Amino acid sequence: MERWNQQTLARQFLFAGGIVSIVAMLLVGAFVTNLIEDAVTRNSAATTALYVDSIIAPILPDLKTTDTLDDVTNRVLDETFGQGALGKQVVSFRLWRADGTVLYATDKTIQGKRFPPGKDLTAAFSGKMVAQFDYVDDAESFDQRSFGKPLLEIYNPILQPWSGEVIAVTEFYEIADDFQQSLSQARLQSWLAVAGVTTTFFLLLSAIVFKGSRMIEAQQRSLTERVVDLQSLLTQNRTLHSRAQRASQRATALNEGYLRRLGADLHDGPAQLVAYAALRVDSALLVDPEAPRDVREAEITAIKARLQEAMDEIRSICSGLVLPQIETAAVPEILEKVVGAHRERTAATVDLKIASPARPLLPSAKICIYRFVQEALNNGYRHAAGANQTVTQTYEGNMIIVEVSDDGPGFDKSTMRPEGLGIAGLRERIESLGGTFDLATSSRGTTVRMSLNVHESEHV
Repeated sequence: MERWNQQTLARQFLFAGGIVSIVAMLLVGAFVTNLIEDAVTRNSAATTALYVDSIIAPILPDLKTTDTLDDVTNRVLDETFGQGALGKQVVSFRLWRADGTVLYATDKTIQGKRFPPGKDLTAAFSGKMVAQFDYVDDAESFDQRSFGKPLLEIYNPILQPWSGEVIAVTEFYEIADDFQQSLSQARLQSWLAVAGVTTTFFLLLSAIVFKGSRMIEAQQRSLTERVVDLQSLLTQNRTLHSRAQRASQRATALNEGYLRRLGADLHDGPAQLVAYAALRVDSALLVDPEAPRDVREAEITAIKARLQEAMDEIRSICSGLVLPQIETAAVPEILEKVVGAHRERTAATVDLKIASPARPLLPSAKICIYRFVQEALNNGYRHAAGANQTVTQTYEGNMIIVEVSDDGPGFDKSTMRPEGLGIAGLRERIESLGGTFDLATSSRGTTVRMSLNVHESEHV
């Protein structure tokens, strides 16, 4: 059953419909052939019976009142069936009485004898003409069986003219070679007609079913492709949903971390300098009127220097928090700005290599690139003293690639803290845009690499 269900609709119809069509053709063919045989046999028998009756009727006496035939009638009948056209056509003739007595027969051995009436004889006495084309098997038909071939057997009722009552039945056998040939021809034509109609009908249905089957298969393939596409989209949505959840969870931690780092930067830098200045303001040298003027001026100068240093650090922190106007800037301008800001802040040397021509990106992708380069340069400056730092931007197909490398001593990845702000923040930011983040480090230096799809970044 499973193998059957795996077959196409067209193959199922071809197999099942073929069997049904063959069975239907056999049944209809047999039925139509039998009807044609009966019709041809009746028509031929009726013609022969009419011919025989036209010759015999004038010879016979009134059988209603006569139980036997006289010698003259017997002699005339013998001459009629012994010679002439009727004798050549009819090989045997009998005249039956209603009680089963043979009043006359060309076979004199059964004339005058009585036989049990058969169903054909009984039907003839009821007023019906009976005809059949077959081998003779009646008990009284020994001579007819000796011919060894089918005969046209006819039972024809003889009616009384004025009353219409059946007074006798004539039974005769005709050698019908032409009839057999005509009947065989009719059978062949009927079978060919039935086979032609059945085949045409089956082919028309097959064409319709095959067309429908191809349409269904095409729709199934289309639906399968859509299901595969939907499953792929569902998988992508689940991945993006999971990534969004992780990004949301990390966002809170990163924001808290940024606040802690900002607090630490303010505490360790400007706050210490301001506190130092505040302590020096309360110095005895400033409030002692007898202190030398040059000493007091030196103290005031030191306080101003610390306050100016604190202001410089506050400006530096603010410049790191506030991005320049990059919405309308191209990628080369963004890279030049972030590298320039790093050079100005650290006085370090940074090589910049930019691919051209530039491709358009959304502001979110531009901000991601800016922060990536900014954080990577800061990390390289703190941990590798900015040794031969290089920023390289290239394109690989639809991907924009940005690398920040140095020649520092590298570090052990196993010592990295998962909650570290820099690397974790960069990775989350890049992956949230569908990009990739890689970090490679060894004793010969460190390379941080990011990639984003240009097309996706144009429509995200």
